[in-house]
Amino acid sequence: MTVFHRNETREPLPAHLRGGVIAIGNFDGVHRGHQSVLNRALEISRQRGIPALVLTFEPHPRTVFRPDQPVFRLTPAPLKARILEAIGFNAVIEYPFDREFSQRSADDFIHSILKDWLGASEVVTGFNFHFGRGREGGPAFLMDAGQKYGFGVTLIDAFRDENTDVVSSSHIRELLKDGNVSEAAAMLGYHYTVEAEVIGGEKLGRQLGFPTANMQLPAEADLRAGIYAVRFRRADGTLHDGVASYGRRPTVTDNGAPLLETYVFDFSGDLYGQTCSVSFFGHLRPELKFDGLDPLVEQMHRDKEEARALLAGVQSLGELDRKICFT
Repeated sequence: MTVFHRNETREPLPAHLRGGVIAIGNFDGVHRGHQSVLNRALEISRQRGIPALVLTFEPHPRTVFRPDQPVFRLTPAPLKARILEAIGFNAVIEYPFDREFSQRSADDFIHSILKDWLGASEVVTGFNFHFGRGREGGPAFLMDAGQKYGFGVTLIDAFRDENTDVVSSSHIRELLKDGNVSEAAAMLGYHYTVEAEVIGGEKLGRQLGFPTANMQLPAEADLRAGIYAVRFRRADGTLHDGVASYGRRPTVTDNGAPLLETYVFDFSGDLYGQTCSVSFFGHLRPELKFDGLDPLVEQMHRDKEEARALLAGVQSLGELDRKICFT
C-alpha cells in the first residue's frame, strides 16, 4: 500500500489511483465506528472496480490548535496506515494539517483536493463531517458539491455497539486511562496496540531473571500504569506472548519517566533499535511499590503465570484482530 505525505502541489497522484472512492476522516484508532465508514468505501470500490483511498490529516487537528494539550493518539500515523492496509485500502493520503490549511474555504478543499487532485468518483464519510474555514462545509454542502463536480457522496450514521453505545475515540481513550483494555478492544474491533523502538534500559530486569524490551510511549499516552498480559510482535513479524509493565517503576526508581517494559516469553536475543509492537489483552494488576527486590521478583513470577494462563485462552475478535494480533 502507498502512503502519501505531501500535498497535491508537490506530489501528483499516480494515474492508477485517480477516480477512486475516498474515505475521509481522522480515523484515530480505526475503531468499529470508523470501520463502518471504511467498509462501505471498500464495498463501493469492489462494486465499481475502482481504487479505495483514505484521506486523513496529520498531525491531528486538535494538536495543531492546542499544542500545549496534545491528543493521546490511539494510532499514530504509521500504525494507522498499517491497519488501513490490513483492512484493504490501496493508498492512504496523510494530508498536512496546519493553521494555514484550516483557513482554506470548504469550496477550495473540494475543488483543489477532491476534484482536481484525487479525481474522486465517490466520497464516503461520517454524517457529522465538517471541513473548511470555520467548519463551513457540512453534509449538505458536500452533497451539493458532489452534484456540481460529478462525484457521489455517501454519509454513514454513527455506529453503536451491542449495548447501543456510540463508539468513539474519546470513549476508548477513557477506557484505556482506566486500564480497561478488554472493553477498549470490543470497541476497536482489535486489541489495543502500540508501536515503538526498543531502547536500552538499566538492565535490572535481566539481573532479576526477567530481561525486558523497553519502549518509550509518547508523553501524552494516557494508559493506566500497571501490569498487562500482552502479545509482542518483533520487527520481522514474529509473535510472542508476554507480560508488560507500564509506569514509573516505583520499587526501583519512583517518579521516573513512564516506560513500557515487556518480558517476552520464549525469546532470547537482541531487540535494540527494532520497531516492535505490543498488543494488550488484559490488565492484571496496578503498579505497586514493593518492600525490596525479593517480593518484587516473587510477584513477577506470579504475573508471568497469570499472563500465560490468560493468553492461552484468547480468541480473535475478527479478521482485523487476527491480522494485527494473531498472525
